[in-house]
Amino acid sequence: MSLKVYINGKLFAKDDAKVSVYDHGLLYGDGVFEGIRSYGGKVFRLREHLVRLWDSAKAIRLAIPMSMADMEKAVYDTLAANELKDAYIRLVVTRGAGTLGLDPNRTSDPQVIIITDKIALYPQEYYENGLSIVTASTIRNHPAALNARIKSLNYLNNIMAKIEGLHAGCEEALMLNHKGEVAECTGDNIFLVRKGDVLTPPTDAGILEGVTREVVIELARTDGLAVREIPLTRHDVYVADECFLTGTAAEVIPVVKVDDRTIGDGKPGAVTRELMRRFREFTRA
Repeated sequence: MSLKVYINGKLFAKDDAKVSVYDHGLLYGDGVFEGIRSYGGKVFRLREHLVRLWDSAKAIRLAIPMSMADMEKAVYDTLAANELKDAYIRLVVTRGAGTLGLDPNRTSDPQVIIITDKIALYPQEYYENGLSIVTASTIRNHPAALNARIKSLNYLNNIMAKIEGLHAGCEEALMLNHKGEVAECTGDNIFLVRKGDVLTPPTDAGILEGVTREVVIELARTDGLAVREIPLTRHDVYVADECFLTGTAAEVIPVVKVDDRTIGDGKPGAVTRELMRRFREFTRA
């Protein structure tokens, strides 16, 4: 069955799903998006993702041409049309077609796009044995230039860091902020475990407030773990007992080596493995 893509209230076959080459989402990365998961036909934390989408749109003065309730229904309708229960969902809202100039006032007809498909970001062996990552020389965008809390279509900053990681033979890369502090990876938030405490950069380090990140923090605290959102340096990463990443597509995945330095004993740690188990249980209940 050919996958169907939702665009502005209509479903199109994947090969027929098109937007104008004059759309400012294509020309300038002028738009916002969200990545979401569904498990067993239930969309995970959909409301939180929609709130973040609306916040991102508001931050760039982009009016989403439908209500949040209608968007929620459209997500479920698109999943049903594609007969998907366990899926990855991509919501995209573009500024719409305009001129070749930057002026957003010359655009019209914002495009609302919903793509539902299957995704497997990392092979199973990485969840069992852990990832190796490197620190990219490309830093996170300065928050005064483009706030990381805006999930915009312009992901070139992350892509450049991703390329560095791939060239180093790694699937992910760690990004520092303008202060030289640990921010996040190209597509995932980062956590450390040190002396039983769970550590992660605060939102003012220039990170995206990940929905999966928030769930993992909730789960860790429910398990009685102390979670501290504090500024971190690469030194903190190197001396950590454990390290793991979180993200909608990645879920919870262990990291066992950073910049060719072994983290802990070089195997996924007990806290990481328990949070992986708890997250799987929580999302598939």
